[in-house]
Amino acid sequence: MPARQRRAGIVGTGSIGEVHARAVRAAGGTVAGVAAASHKSAMHGADKVGAAWAAESAAALIESDDVDVVHVCTPNAQHLSIAELALKVGKPVICEKPLALSGDDAQHLVDLAAANDVVTGVPFVYRFYPSVREARARISSGDGGALRVVHGSYLQDWLSSSAQGNWRVDPSIGGPSRAFADIGVHWCDLMEFTTGHRIVRVSARLVTAFARRGEHKQFDVSTEDAATVIFETDRGAIGSVVVSQVSPGRKNRLWFEFDGADASYAFDQELPDSLWIGGRASNQTVMRDPETLSAGASRYSVLPAGHPQGYQDCFNAFVSDFYSRILDSAAADGLPTFTDGLRAARLSDAVLQSDAADNWVEVPL
Repeated sequence: MPARQRRAGIVGTGSIGEVHARAVRAAGGTVAGVAAASHKSAMHGADKVGAAWAAESAAALIESDDVDVVHVCTPNAQHLSIAELALKVGKPVICEKPLALSGDDAQHLVDLAAANDVVTGVPFVYRFYPSVREARARISSGDGGALRVVHGSYLQDWLSSSAQGNWRVDPSIGGPSRAFADIGVHWCDLMEFTTGHRIVRVSARLVTAFARRGEHKQFDVSTEDAATVIFETDRGAIGSVVVSQVSPGRKNRLWFEFDGADASYAFDQELPDSLWIGGRASNQTVMRDPETLSAGASRYSVLPAGHPQGYQDCFNAFVSDFYSRILDSAAADGLPTFTDGLRAARLSDAVLQSDAADNWVEVPL
């Protein structure tokens, strides 16, 4: 990829913006500029991530001739307008999830990207763990037989105290769903990507642990802290997922188990260098090793066995594949796009509708 196509503009300079900046450099790019809520914030952000300059606004950054690729890392409510502008000027864009605060708005971005023939990406980066790719390869080959039950959880504790608050709690900024739209969609994306199954019906229950939050100045809370979702898939499996941001001691425990006729596959994101495979006669743990994994998994196993790979490595792989996709129409296998962001938005809509109606809700494919 020529250097002129590796100049990134990052809108939003919080912690996730720093993750993007590191991934841009790992992919051989440069962080040309940043934009934030104010020019002062952008200048501070430019120093923090090592950007060449700070833009006066998101529009100024996106429209600059010095920026070739746009990374949207702002609070959720801004994703739609910023991504829309990048698409209209025809620049490749990576947008954090949720792609938009509703399925219809996400559909608008997908349609706009198609109309302008723009390369898009959404960081569903858990797909890029080699152990996940290994599970995907084995399930796809039929090693474990037809999947019957798919289940798991995504648990965090950063909002487990009523004193803790964040912009994500405000539905006008974070959106009408919090825990599910923030982390539950990651689990669902990983399940569908790994198994090839698609969720077609959901029955959800949401809970708000604290009606009010805040250490000094309290505010009302209307978005969910946790969710339980049971579902059916298009291939006849049943499943469930528990999502929580109020589980003390759980920092970022994304765990799944997919149970087939002949084998089960389990993965824990906090112990990512191993894949557990269960059988009637014996169980085994497959360790990440580029010399023994399947081809699809080995491609992302960039360190020698025994040297742990983690979340940043996944993000680096995602951005590298995305930048390569800009030049090559043959996308790397499993690169998540705005279509996957739309899928997540439709699932979030269905979960909210199911909880409100106290009933099963169909999920459009």
